[in-house]
Amino acid sequence: MRDSPLPQEEFLTRLRALSTRYWSSHPFHQRMHAGALTRAELRTWAANRWYYQSVLPAKDAAIVSNCPLPQVRRLWVDRIVYHDGAADGEGGREHWLRLCAALGLTRAEVLDERHVVPGVRFAVDAYVCFARTQPWVVAVAAGLTEMFSGHLMRRRVTDVLAHYEWITPADLAYFTTRVDAVADEGKQAVDLVLTHCTTRAQQDAAVAALGFKCDVLWSVLDAIDQAGRT
Repeated sequence: MRDSPLPQEEFLTRLRALSTRYWSSHPFHQRMHAGALTRAELRTWAANRWYYQSVLPAKDAAIVSNCPLPQVRRLWVDRIVYHDGAADGEGGREHWLRLCAALGLTRAEVLDERHVVPGVRFAVDAYVCFARTQPWVVAVAAGLTEMFSGHLMRRRVTDVLAHYEWITPADLAYFTTRVDAVADEGKQAVDLVLTHCTTRAQQDAAVAALGFKCDVLWSVLDAIDQAGRT
């Protein structure tokens, strides 16, 4: 029947099919990996991508607040600590700020968000709002872009080091440390979505959520690309 839940493998296939909409194929990323970006464009990218990185703990906290299952909350809270760090000077946020510094941005100008363009702010805020207002498992499904990101991060490290000689491996700590973490987190999130989306309506909502997240990321790069060319 049309309303019967899909077998898990078929459901997972539908989710994975959205990889074609992931931002890895965006022209801006293609130019980055080809070594075609200027320093100014890289700075624009880093300063605006910071806004996305900075709200991930709030997004994850929204998922925790909406989830009634202690076992899931215990799993998910680790993501907040990963990005914020267990103490000052630690975590994914600090790694991203180091990359910004390597690109010539001061800590102050990144933190005060003076370079964040409206299109980026609108798209990222929409993602946080989605996480706050949707059922927790649907918000988790939106984050399944993790399934597609590990390979992109590995390629980014290789290509950036090859084409932008002023960037060092240490400056890319966000990506080098995130590769393994995102693989574990991605499997964790997939398992949660497959387990807790038990109706066809929930499965359809999960697929739509992942599509929405792909659109958010694409819109972010559209805005960054436009800002870098002006």
